[in-house]
Amino acid sequence: MLKDKRLRFIIGHYGSGKTEFSINYAVKLAKMGRKVAIADLDVVNLYFRSREKTDQLEKLGIKVIGSSIKGAAVDIPAISAEIETPMQDASYEAIIDVGGDPAGARTLGRYNKYFVPGGYDMFFVLNANRPETQTVDKTIEYLRKIEDTARAKVTGIVNNTHMLKSTTVEDVLKGQELAKKVSEKINIPIKYISTIEKVAEELPDNLQGEIFPMTLYMREEWMV
Repeated sequence: MLKDKRLRFIIGHYGSGKTEFSINYAVKLAKMGRKVAIADLDVVNLYFRSREKTDQLEKLGIKVIGSSIKGAAVDIPAISAEIETPMQDASYEAIIDVGGDPAGARTLGRYNKYFVPGGYDMFFVLNANRPETQTVDKTIEYLRKIEDTARAKVTGIVNNTHMLKSTTVEDVLKGQELAKKVSEKINIPIKYISTIEKVAEELPDNLQGEIFPMTLYMREEWMV
């Protein structure tokens, strides 16, 4: 993780698990003693956003950047100007949780002046169980659409194929086969294989990419 670029943009299909991955990534960095900021750029989806875990994350010393409207009774799709702080301040390890789908990635394009080639990572979170990313061609088409809208290039693939708490080793390996084929076709490496901890322990150790055990911060105990 520490070899990744300081700016990490996390993109993917709605329901891919990109927000869960983003939060886990931020928490792992914070536990390494790093100065971390996570920015929620999702102005499309009203549910399961990183800003919902602000209190929990701030207790770990993580700076959370979300809506510019504080204490509003309704959710307003407005991004705080603070988003530029971790992009400009090199003391931060920054994770930018981008809105799902090409429409959500459009918000990221506003900040392309900070996208110096070689100065950022953009990780495409792939869930092979989602309808738009079940085949190689559909996945690549979707990835390219997000790149065009975000005005940035994907630098790594995250295999996050899951069925929430019911995820199995077989689910992850199915996603790994798809991720491998996509990686070979467009020459973008598989960076991580992210999955719940009990499954991560059972995965073979010869997979392409780093196994990334996750806690389900976005799923409450009562949720399936």
